[in-house]
Amino acid sequence: MSTSQEATSAPPTSRISRSRAPKKPKKSQIPFGILLVGVLIALGIFFQGKSSELATYWVFGLAFGYILQRSRFCFTASFRDPCISGGTSITRAVLVAIAITSIGFAGIKIGAGGALDMAGVNPIGLPMMVGGVVFGIGMVIAGGCASGTVMRVGEGFVMQMLSLFFFVVGSLWGAHDMGAFWDKFNVNAPRIYLPHAVGWFWAVVIQFGIILMIYMAAVKWQEKKLGSRE
Repeated sequence: MSTSQEATSAPPTSRISRSRAPKKPKKSQIPFGILLVGVLIALGIFFQGKSSELATYWVFGLAFGYILQRSRFCFTASFRDPCISGGTSITRAVLVAIAITSIGFAGIKIGAGGALDMAGVNPIGLPMMVGGVVFGIGMVIAGGCASGTVMRVGEGFVMQMLSLFFFVVGSLWGAHDMGAFWDKFNVNAPRIYLPHAVGWFWAVVIQFGIILMIYMAAVKWQEKKLGSRE
C-alpha cells in the first residue's frame, strides 16, 4: 500500500527539475575575423609588390570564394539534388551560368577572327565518356566538385580536405599519363564545333534552345516533386 501511495504521490517526469550543465559562452569570432582580414590585405600588398597580375588573381580568388561560400554554388548539387530532394534551384543557377559564359565565349571567339575557333574543343572519345562517369561518381561520394571541395576546405571540413588531397594526386597522375591515353583512344574521335557546322547564328540558337529546354524541365521536375518552383 505504501509503495502504491509513493508511486502515486511521485511528481510526474515533466515536473522534475533537471540540473543542466551551464553552457560555455561562445568565443567571439570578431578578433579572428579582423586578424584574417589584416592577413589577406597584407598578402594582397605583398603580391602587388611582386606583380599586379598576382594581386589581381588574389582579389579575384577571394571574391570568387566568397560568392561560392555564400551562394552554396556547386555542380555536384546541381546533379544530385534533383535525384535526392527534388530541388532544382542550383541546377537552374548552373544553367544560367552556362548561358552567360556562352555569350562571353562566343564574343571572345568571334572577336579573335577564327584564331581561337578550335581552342578548348576536345574530341568526344572513350576517355571523355569514361572519365565523365568516374568523375561524376567520385564527386557525389566526396560531396563536392572541384569548386565545392575547395570552398568546404576553407570552411574546415575534414572529409573535403582528404578529397582535395586525392583530387590533386589524381590530377597529377592524369596529367602525367594523358598523352598516352590521348593518342591511343582519341585518334579517330570527332571534334564537334557547332559554328563550323551550322554557323554562329544557329549555333547560338541551338545552344540557348537546349539550355532553355533543360531549364523548363528542371522547373517542372521541382513542381512535381516539391509542389513549388521556389
